[in-house]
Amino acid sequence: MAELSQLESTLKLPFKNKDLLQQAFVHRSYLNENRDFHLQHNERLEFLGDAVLELVVTEYLYSKYPDKPEGELTAWRAALVNTKMLSSIGRELNFSDYLLLSHGEAKEEGKARDYILANTVEAFIGALYLDQGLKNSGKFITTYILSKLAGVLEDELFLDSKSRFQELAQEKAAITPTYTVLKEWGPDHAKHFHIGVYLDKELVANGEGSSKQEAEQNAAKNALAEKNWK
Repeated sequence: MAELSQLESTLKLPFKNKDLLQQAFVHRSYLNENRDFHLQHNERLEFLGDAVLELVVTEYLYSKYPDKPEGELTAWRAALVNTKMLSSIGRELNFSDYLLLSHGEAKEEGKARDYILANTVEAFIGALYLDQGLKNSGKFITTYILSKLAGVLEDELFLDSKSRFQELAQEKAAITPTYTVLKEWGPDHAKHFHIGVYLDKELVANGEGSSKQEAEQNAAKNALAEKNWK
């Protein structure tokens, strides 16, 4: 487990209240195995950090793009603060090195870890806000999150794959894509779906996921690559 002083040094953000910083990295599962730990888990800080993050991002977009409508700015904001983006920032900052997790959670990777990392980034922002106010928490958000906006806009990450594929299919082929479940398996609480996306009768690509929505998104993403549509 890395020392949090290392993180403070990396970010150039020394905390006055070290317990606040530590609490941002305490996952609920850790307390199940360490009931006498002196701090609470990070979920209240996550709740606060989520609001601070949304405020800073919203204010920036509102001020920076006065001619853009609300719907477009909402999509941009969602792309900046979603689990995928925040977890990637958590990985970039090596937040996993500082997490306090149960033995079971420590072994989890993939989506489970992404979710924890995204929540930890929000908890860290909440802790930073309480310790140093809106100015420094805003600086952190600007440096590590708003800096991703150019890439979001360039790669059109604010459009989900289904929306992008439908838009391009209609533009290039005058066809609206359809999705069909090709296979599903597993018990009700852990279903898995294999879905095909079609343009008319042409099976363009397949996708898998633990929900129909996830499988459709993956199918659309694969279809965009198959067609080389950007």
